[in-house]
Amino acid sequence: MSGLLGCLTHSHARVLGPSLQELPQPEVSFRLELTTPACPIKDMFEQKANEVVAALPWVKKVNVKMSAQPAKPVFAGELPKGLQSISNIIAVSSCKGGVGKSTIAVNLAYTLAGMGARVGIFDADVYGPSLPTMVSPENRLLEMNPETRTILPAEYLGVKLVSFGFTGQGRAIMRGPMVSGVINQLLTTAEWGELDYLIIDMPPGTGDIQLTLCQVAPLTAAVIVTTPQKLAFIDVAKGVRMFSKLKVPCVAVVENMCYFDADGKRYYPFGKGSGTQVVQQFGIPHLFDLPIRSTLSASGDSGTPEVVADPQGDVAKIFQDLGVCVVQQCAKIRQQVSTAVSYDKSIKAIRVKVPDSDDEFLLHPATVRRNDRSAQSVDEWTGEQKIQYGDVPEDIEPEDIRPMGNYAVSITWPDGFNQIAPYDQLETLERLVDVPEPTVAKVNAS
Repeated sequence: MSGLLGCLTHSHARVLGPSLQELPQPEVSFRLELTTPACPIKDMFEQKANEVVAALPWVKKVNVKMSAQPAKPVFAGELPKGLQSISNIIAVSSCKGGVGKSTIAVNLAYTLAGMGARVGIFDADVYGPSLPTMVSPENRLLEMNPETRTILPAEYLGVKLVSFGFTGQGRAIMRGPMVSGVINQLLTTAEWGELDYLIIDMPPGTGDIQLTLCQVAPLTAAVIVTTPQKLAFIDVAKGVRMFSKLKVPCVAVVENMCYFDADGKRYYPFGKGSGTQVVQQFGIPHLFDLPIRSTLSASGDSGTPEVVADPQGDVAKIFQDLGVCVVQQCAKIRQQVSTAVSYDKSIKAIRVKVPDSDDEFLLHPATVRRNDRSAQSVDEWTGEQKIQYGDVPEDIEPEDIRPMGNYAVSITWPDGFNQIAPYDQLETLERLVDVPEPTVAKVNAS
């Protein structure tokens, strides 16, 4: 239930006109603000709000306006300008070619768009871009804004699109470092504008290109795509481990080409268990099985995604469930990350609750500052601590604490120093045990 309620932030209510006693037919108008326009239960929120307010005996008419927060990243730090207005960046990955990853990415994107979200797709496969085949934008060439020197994405059915395949150069023939530079430029200089979700169709593998993407883009979460074969599981496992090291949570597994139905029976031509094995071995919470359907393949080749061509079909319903899962999990992750580390001024201690952990503990601000491991505090060659114990006052307090990716926080100190504190490091520091009670001011009644 917490994942569902993560869509709702707060409501604004106002009564129109003069006092309620003077109104012959009192009308109540208020606004419910959601964290994302793709909230899967927004209709339920609107219905319940109407019912509750309309039940008041003096209310004759109810006007509920639904709105959503503007797109904004939860992460701090110097994000490239093109990524500064994107709420969630989702990687769709398999680390193996030929499992239908691009099909999943495109249909997930258009499912989220159908739920009301502002969505973009970034095709990160320079060697074999799939996006130009799977969608049919009117303008199939990326353009550059001559004033800002930024890339104007193509667009199809309201979804923004960027792919090397839209540069007019076909498929790339270049070495790895050049590819990383091209991907970086396409991703960070595009005018994405305000997006609720940017879907990145990751290229196969776990090399430099994948690591560059994970470092440049503050990934909110990843969706893993596999097929039933054992060979697919081996490569997918490497990808899951890569995301784990980079502190990117994998929120769902899609097992593609699982089965087909014929003569009233269900057949599994490639066997069973690869998706289930990924879920069980790595603790990924959600598994979605996609059937073998000729229409799914044909829609990808025709330039119209299956969820657009047949929005009421069985495949579209599976993608709808996947979309709801992604929305809920992203809301949950954003909530966990935004509240993971905070400063409690009343007890002068830093509160830490690492995402996906039930353990909450307190740290002394001076302890955190003294244990900075950056080049400004530690000699990179000798490992010698440059900042001394006495250099940090005992009563130091942080001025600001903000999330930085899913792995660390950025802490600003009074001397202007900006410390990057990884969760892993915070968990190793000496914790406060005897914490004084907050001081409560006494009011003299006389």
